[in-house]
Amino acid sequence: MSGSIPFYQKHHLHYDRGYRSKETQSKVSQYQASSRYSASGSASAATRSRGLNVSSHSGLEESRLSPSPKRAKPTYLAVDKDNQIIGYVVPIFRGSQEFATGLSDTEEARVRDTAAYMARRDLFTSGLEMERSELISRKETMRESAERITLNKRIHEHEEHFKRMNEDSLMHAPEFVIKPRSHTVWEKQCVRLHCTVSGWPDPRVVWYKNNVALDPLANPGKYKIESRYSVHSLEINKCDFDDTAQYRVSAMNSQGELSAFASVVVKRFKGEMDEFLPAPRLGPVSEYGITFQTHIVDKFGVSFGREGETMSLGCTVIIYPALHRYQPEVEWYRDDVLLSPSKWTHMHWSGDRATLTLTHLNKEDEGLYTLRVTTKSGYETYSAYVFVRDADAEVEGAPAAPLDVRCLDANKDYIIVAWKQPAVDGGNSILGYFVDRCEVGTTHWIQCNDTPVKFARFPVTGLVEGRSYIFRVRAVNKSGISRPSRVSEPVAAMDPADRARMRGTSAPWTGQIIVTEEEPAEGIVPSKPCDLQVTEATKNYVVLSWKPPGEKGLEGVMYYVEKCVSGTDSWQRVNTEIPVKSPRFALFDLAEGKAYRFRVRCCNSAGVGEPSDPTEATTVGDKLDIPSAPGKVIPTRNTDTSVVVSWEASCNAKELVGYYIEGSIVGSNVWEPCNNKPVNVTRFICHGLITGEKYVFRVRAVNAAGISQFSQESEAVEVKAAIGGGILHASPAPPYGITILECVRDSMVLAWKQPTFIGGADITGYFVDYREVIDGVPGKWHEANIKAVSERAYRVSDLKENKKYQFQVRAANMAGVGIPSLPSNTFLCEEWTIAVPGPPHDLQIREARNDSLVLLWKPPVYQGRDPVNGFYVDIKEADAPEEAWRGVNTKALEKTYTKIKDLKEGEKYVFRVRAQNKAGVGKVSDVTEPVPALTKPGTKEIVVDVDDDGVISLNFECGNMTPDSKFVWSKNYEDITDTSRLTTETKGTKSKVVFNRPGEEDIGVYSCLVTHTDGASSSYTLSEEELKRLLEISHDHKFPIIPLKSDLAVELLEKGRVRFWLQAEKMSNNGKVDYVFNDNVVSQGEKYKMNFDKNTGVIEMTMESLTPADEGTYTFQLQDGKATNQSSLVLIGDVFKQLQKESEFQRKEYFRKQGPHFIEYLSWEVTPECCVVLKCKVGNMKKETSALWHKDRHQIKVDEHLGFAEGVLKLEIAQISKKDAGVYEVILKDDRGQDTSTLNLTDQGFKDLMNEVFSVIANSSTPLKITSTDEGIRLYTFVSYYNDLLQVTWHYKDSAIAFSDRIKSGVVGEQLWLQITEPTEKDMGKYAIEFYDGKGGLRRTVDLSGQAFDDAFAEFQRLKAAAIAERNRARVAGGLPDVVTIQEGKALNLTCNISGNPVPEVTWLKNDREITSDEHCILKFESGKFASFTITGVNTSDSGKYSILVKNKYGTESGDFTVSVFIPEEAGGKKK
Repeated sequence: MSGSIPFYQKHHLHYDRGYRSKETQSKVSQYQASSRYSASGSASAATRSRGLNVSSHSGLEESRLSPSPKRAKPTYLAVDKDNQIIGYVVPIFRGSQEFATGLSDTEEARVRDTAAYMARRDLFTSGLEMERSELISRKETMRESAERITLNKRIHEHEEHFKRMNEDSLMHAPEFVIKPRSHTVWEKQCVRLHCTVSGWPDPRVVWYKNNVALDPLANPGKYKIESRYSVHSLEINKCDFDDTAQYRVSAMNSQGELSAFASVVVKRFKGEMDEFLPAPRLGPVSEYGITFQTHIVDKFGVSFGREGETMSLGCTVIIYPALHRYQPEVEWYRDDVLLSPSKWTHMHWSGDRATLTLTHLNKEDEGLYTLRVTTKSGYETYSAYVFVRDADAEVEGAPAAPLDVRCLDANKDYIIVAWKQPAVDGGNSILGYFVDRCEVGTTHWIQCNDTPVKFARFPVTGLVEGRSYIFRVRAVNKSGISRPSRVSEPVAAMDPADRARMRGTSAPWTGQIIVTEEEPAEGIVPSKPCDLQVTEATKNYVVLSWKPPGEKGLEGVMYYVEKCVSGTDSWQRVNTEIPVKSPRFALFDLAEGKAYRFRVRCCNSAGVGEPSDPTEATTVGDKLDIPSAPGKVIPTRNTDTSVVVSWEASCNAKELVGYYIEGSIVGSNVWEPCNNKPVNVTRFICHGLITGEKYVFRVRAVNAAGISQFSQESEAVEVKAAIGGGILHASPAPPYGITILECVRDSMVLAWKQPTFIGGADITGYFVDYREVIDGVPGKWHEANIKAVSERAYRVSDLKENKKYQFQVRAANMAGVGIPSLPSNTFLCEEWTIAVPGPPHDLQIREARNDSLVLLWKPPVYQGRDPVNGFYVDIKEADAPEEAWRGVNTKALEKTYTKIKDLKEGEKYVFRVRAQNKAGVGKVSDVTEPVPALTKPGTKEIVVDVDDDGVISLNFECGNMTPDSKFVWSKNYEDITDTSRLTTETKGTKSKVVFNRPGEEDIGVYSCLVTHTDGASSSYTLSEEELKRLLEISHDHKFPIIPLKSDLAVELLEKGRVRFWLQAEKMSNNGKVDYVFNDNVVSQGEKYKMNFDKNTGVIEMTMESLTPADEGTYTFQLQDGKATNQSSLVLIGDVFKQLQKESEFQRKEYFRKQGPHFIEYLSWEVTPECCVVLKCKVGNMKKETSALWHKDRHQIKVDEHLGFAEGVLKLEIAQISKKDAGVYEVILKDDRGQDTSTLNLTDQGFKDLMNEVFSVIANSSTPLKITSTDEGIRLYTFVSYYNDLLQVTWHYKDSAIAFSDRIKSGVVGEQLWLQITEPTEKDMGKYAIEFYDGKGGLRRTVDLSGQAFDDAFAEFQRLKAAAIAERNRARVAGGLPDVVTIQEGKALNLTCNISGNPVPEVTWLKNDREITSDEHCILKFESGKFASFTITGVNTSDSGKYSILVKNKYGTESGDFTVSVFIPEEAGGKKK
């Protein structure tokens, strides 16, 4: 609800009841709470209880006061006579009745139902007395409450004065007034833990989960921690199984520390649907029964960008098992706000990598970015901060751009623009801001204010109703104007009610809401506006708001605003020219410091209405004060490049936007912003600092009125990783696993395991306590050692024999002594007398890899009757039963370490060790913690190295070191004591041991362990064979040879020059080379040119040409300090002659290419269209160069003015034939010379060309197909082009076909066919056509048998019969006209030809009716060919349509003609 109310309404007294003093609120709530337990038997108490309900606004309070059941929830649905829902009913507000009577509806019902009320109902007088009694009771109650509030206020003021005067005497350690309680909740629910803490000074409260401090920023959206008025809460959002834990809240001040505990248990609801089945999914992926494991790797870190840049954040997401097309839900958040794709943010999911691209960085993009990957088995998140630095100012000294421009309270012609001030002012204070607007769809920006405004909100007026705008803001100081901010989201200038209707809210399914608009009433002057008030006042402007008049349907209501100076009655209209449409108005140009009153008039076409009630006097000036400077700033070490900065919030800051933090290197006096976007918390991690430097910090608060003064500078802090990685309490966790290694009459030797958490610093020692246990009751603890012991074993002396004891151990580091371990089991102090050894102890795991690890242990303290002579190691899977223990070694180990191999990757194992002596195998050691056989990411191994001086060293690098990490080298897993043989050197993340005098004494296993890491370690076995190999390499390095990348070689350059060259691997500037030919050193001169490039190591010698005297051996001798090498090349005999010949050829070629020349000589190619193209590639051409084409020494073509320096010349032969055979020649010539290229296309050359043509034709042929004709069956294929020289052979059953009158072949256009006339079954079989191309040829085949033959033969029979029928069917050959016009009385004789076999039958028709021959109409059919039609004397009755119909067994045909008879008189009349 509050989100929809403009910001300037939230400070009015009518908005909420925040105007009450805290004391009043507290006392009223206390009095209400106490009244719940007052006796209900007395009438006065009941009356007082009801009276108190007047000021109670909580439904919970009412429910507690009223024991009667609640009435039914009222319905707001409109129904018709048939109880059908037709709409909504809007109820009238009834709050005034309840407050007037002082009774709620439920209380009235309860009172009405009592017997007392029934008895008094008939007594009018008694009723009046009861009402009077209730009125008096309420007055007394309110008076008592006011007196009590006044008294408590005085007491409170006295206590505060006493505290200030006697602070030290009031200081006390924290106390939990209310401790947090444990909760059991369902999965996906939220849970809140509360506690109330007292203490002076105010304690600092930290929440822990399983002793790990909770950081809400590290888990955005998961945890929310609040502290208000000594009430502290931890809210856990959307609980899952991982949230089941013990939570601890720690309160600490200068007087001490106190903790309280609460447990949270998260349960999963098992309803009708199986809890392991996910919701149905669309698509082919089935997830049922699958538990996904999600891992986010290759993560983005804390990132820094600059405005205007593009930044991509990405993580690789591994989901196991990997299902094809499975799509997890991938979401990105910034400061716990879900991001959506936009022009500023692009999101991409490739199937295994999630990427967020910030296309154009602005300071709005700064914040904590979180990637959340959700599967049906849960979700994984990862977060890192992104910092955005300001872009360089366009004007030196100008401020940075403002940010987060938003539009508030949009109306028809009025919008309030708000923004946040930048952190950087350019070195001069910001004078104000300019607001620009731009209509959506255009690029024209208009400045809205002529003078800068300092307030970070500005009302923009003069907008056009219905249009959308975007806004931006620029800051200005005396040096210039900043870059513009990022533009706001578009906003439309329209009535908020219209905007709500445009958003569209659908009615529920039970009914509908019908919105109608009344016809505007004409000629009615609107009444006065109401609820006029000043919603915002600054020294630059004042904003008024009001409500329209109550009448509905008024025509076009607008408003005039008037003002007058307070104390006068002279009203002046502000907007004299144009009335405003919105019930909001901003007044500018008011005199600062003066008081004004305002009023508003409505107007329309009917006139101007009465003015509203004036406002109270408002003084022009900033009502919102700039916040005060933040309090004490405390920096805390965090990492090597970051510091946690905390500060006290600004006091009484209103509308606080956030804080800006700045940091400076001590002594530099240069302050840099740590954040460019205000943060609304009082703790911030400043990243990007320089390791080892000391910084001081300061903080400023920001609200709309401006930026506060700087806080006091913090104390200097060195940028260095904090102990415990930033955890406040860095003392070690308790040790565990206390066991007895030896027991004598008055002492016991204890052993224990190192704490799982050492606090980030080395453990400096352990403290042991013991206590005696008598009859199961433990006594008081006693210290066993005053000085810390460094080993994890200690002998506790001065014990009593046959007494029982318990022990506890505490670990200590530089941060302090940790909490003690849990008490051990109860041990009896009696002397061991067994013959076998006691248990080994201090088992450690090193060098865990995918298939192996190293196990170390210490021998037993108690050796038994005889010395220990060996050890046995047992192994089993961590989840396996006790029966699964098995031995690693069958023969006893002499050493106290072993490498265990052949482990299963990812499996967890546990180990134990037993010692043996002559008497047998002794007790087993404690079992190790489960350890997985897994190589951790970033694991590196020890690398052996031999440097240039032959020095042998072992090198180890660790990438995940902490500032307190150290390299610890050992030989055979024991400390190295003889430092004369080894020298250790460590720099940064690398360490090495150097063998001073390598020899047999150095043989052994060398290992390196890095402390304060997750077990980073490695080992290297230096065996006798390995030592021998390293010594050989060392000798080679001491007496080195210059390595060569390539030996001496020879190659030819242009002009036929000869180059001898080699390349050395590496040579210094002092290196030199001797060039030797046949044992004689040659030097630079006309014949030999030498060059030595020391950067690349290339050494070369060139000669212009070779002569017979140059045959022999060439050698390059290299020397660089003490390193030498040489390489030789022998050039004698045929090798030298071939090189000399090639050199001469290259020399000639060079001179040939000085003029126009052929790069590629004349050749031919055949195009897919069977066109032959003669072509050649030429170069070094000029416009004057001509190309002459000849055939058989006759010029056939001239190419001139070619226009290119290098190109291709072509001659096309479209349809090649024998006449095109010949010798073709191309001559290039100009003033520089000429070059010739010849191509012989005769004899074999022409055959090769035609064979290629035939091959192209053959490849273009279509598959052989079968068709039928009326003569037989035809096989055919099409080619793209047919040439008369093409040789084709038809085959039947792999034999060439002998053609005859019955079987023929031919060519029609591009169709090649084979005709089989009158086919029979003997013609069935496989047919083929073979194209000859001089190579393998190409054959197309078709099988004319089976169904193919049957179908073709049937089609042939059908076509044959159809042809016979077509030839023999009855026909009217001709002779009949279409129309005959004849004079009455004349004779008509028509004859037509008839054909057909057999002879057709002839029938004559008149007007579609058959006629027969008679004396008037004589019909004849003679010789089976001629049909005649004769009318001896025509008359008008003979006019009509006549037809002749001929018919035989093959068909029927008809011929039509029309006879028109006319009378001569009629004809003459027509002419007249």
